[in-house]
Amino acid sequence: MTPEQLPAALSELDSLALRRVRRVLDGPQGVRVRLDDKPYLSFSSNDYLGLANHPAIAEAARNAAASYGVGAGAAHLLTGHHRLHDQLETELAEFVGLPAALLFSTGYMASLGVLPALLDRYGEVFEDKLNHASLVDAALLSRAKLTRYPHLDLGVLEQRLATSKAKVKLIASDTVFSMDGDLAPLAELLALARRYDAWLYLDDAHGFGVLGERGQGALALLDDASDGRLIYLATLGKAAGVAGAFVAGSAALVEWLVNKARTYIFTTAQPPLLAAAVSASLRVIAADAWRRAHLDGLIARLKMAMADLPWPLMPSNTPIQPLLVGGNVEALRLSDALRARGMLLPAIRPPTVPHGEARLRISLSAAHAEADVDALVMALRELAQT
Repeated sequence: MTPEQLPAALSELDSLALRRVRRVLDGPQGVRVRLDDKPYLSFSSNDYLGLANHPAIAEAARNAAASYGVGAGAAHLLTGHHRLHDQLETELAEFVGLPAALLFSTGYMASLGVLPALLDRYGEVFEDKLNHASLVDAALLSRAKLTRYPHLDLGVLEQRLATSKAKVKLIASDTVFSMDGDLAPLAELLALARRYDAWLYLDDAHGFGVLGERGQGALALLDDASDGRLIYLATLGKAAGVAGAFVAGSAALVEWLVNKARTYIFTTAQPPLLAAAVSASLRVIAADAWRRAHLDGLIARLKMAMADLPWPLMPSNTPIQPLLVGGNVEALRLSDALRARGMLLPAIRPPTVPHGEARLRISLSAAHAEADVDALVMALRELAQT
């Protein structure tokens, strides 16, 4: 696109109700926020456990900053790999029950590093059509053949695995799908990976901290997650409330990534203070089982209260509860009307979701009260009659 074409292209986004607008947050993240200098009840963050402003986690970051400064100052393979990074990688591996873990700056950078480190043009990546964009981009960057299968359709996936002639195969899937909230069939995916000698890459961005008795994430749902073909990714800026990501798997895998993952090698390490904050977060996640229990109660309450609304909730048992609206204009209308009532719910539109499936993405947090859910339902009932 040329510079001269940009204004017309932006106008076209406006005509399709697809232009995104940033809003400015003042103060800490939470269920009650100040955005563009106005107060709101928010259902629009991924802070599922309410830890983004947890005092113990913030104190851990402050103490680390006082002791070790702010910036890492170098890449991990130079002098940027701090003792706090090293200790956290050990803690993360133990937390999810895998031999080793490796920190990345973001989940996006993790995927962009892992897939090209394992695949080349002689490989093939098999992806669910609703995977996060980072997994699609990672496959393209690897130069491997990208084969996408219909959402959760393991029959098609197996058929394509069986006919593949690739030297290296890799199945990549979200665990909890970010815009639908449903869960991938993890045990069946692992069985297919074993049957067809493929890697299994699981992106647990929205499951880590939420799933499992202690918040270990999606791997807690597998009877046996010790298979060396399993690659596990989790982000640390959602339920964990901090920032960054990690990849876990076999010791050999992690050692290979240290040497071959370009997004790990060629970037400055995260500040050590973030590692200290994540370490504190892990302790809260494991100890505060009430947060996950409260979330489960809020999910059930929301589903029951919204059963008779004209917009259906999509099938999900996670904190991501999408309200299917359909058209872009109607989704924006509802989102704007809720904002006028002091509530934040983002309108999710193409290309993030398929055309004709625009929705409001209700994101619940352990910091929400039952009264917050009730207030949202009441507002939606009012809007259903307008």
